[in-house]
Amino acid sequence: FGAGETRNPYNREHTPGGSSSGSAAAIGAGMAALTLGTQTIGSINRPAAFCGAVGYKPSYDRIPKTGVLPLSPSVDHVGLFAKTAVSAQFAAQLMVNYWQPTTPSPTRTVGVPEGRYLDYADAEAIAHFRATCAQLEAAGVTVKPIAAMPDFDAIAARHAYLVDAEMATIHAEWFAIYPDLYQEKTAEHIRMGEGAKVEKVGAAINGRFALRTHLTDLMKEHGISLWLSPSAPGPAPHGLDSTGSPIMNLPW
Repeated sequence: FGAGETRNPYNREHTPGGSSSGSAAAIGAGMAALTLGTQTIGSINRPAAFCGAVGYKPSYDRIPKTGVLPLSPSVDHVGLFAKTAVSAQFAAQLMVNYWQPTTPSPTRTVGVPEGRYLDYADAEAIAHFRATCAQLEAAGVTVKPIAAMPDFDAIAARHAYLVDAEMATIHAEWFAIYPDLYQEKTAEHIRMGEGAKVEKVGAAINGRFALRTHLTDLMKEHGISLWLSPSAPGPAPHGLDSTGSPIMNLPW
């Protein structure tokens, strides 16, 4: 939930994103060629975007989480950072369970999830995103706008509820003994999760599966190979008090 003392390698007055801040900043600063990270909401893709790195968050549970201190097991991921997509792919094929190499297709169709989701990106982010889409189209990629996630606000609320509830459960024993060692923002989420209702947690978990089905069904219906979306709602915010909003990463 915080960047600690890590700063953005491109502008030290701005956040590097988080919470895998050091991993992303090390790539952006040229200190490392490959680093590891974890993502529960946006802790790989957001700092990667802010620090000029390639962030790879695989599908759920493709990279084993053995030995990782959990935050929210239903949505925790292990991933990586690299300077280029080629480097990220090389590392991913060594780390991902049941990796299957594919032959790149000369033409691909990608989908853009139009609707409430994109409303969370600011004007600068949207302008950059549309320019990226235009670059892809100029290179022969078909970019297809698709109405998706009409209930995005509910998706975000379910995700937040699930993360807080599982965090409170996982950290209950430690938090009871060492509450002062937790960052205030982390402690706040744990306290919110302590009042979670079992039936609402179950509904949130079911909602996760429903979202996955919704997005994969749309891919089949429209013949797209992947979804294209912004990595952050805007540029890295000024200051170190926040790591920026993870809202653009949340549904994925």
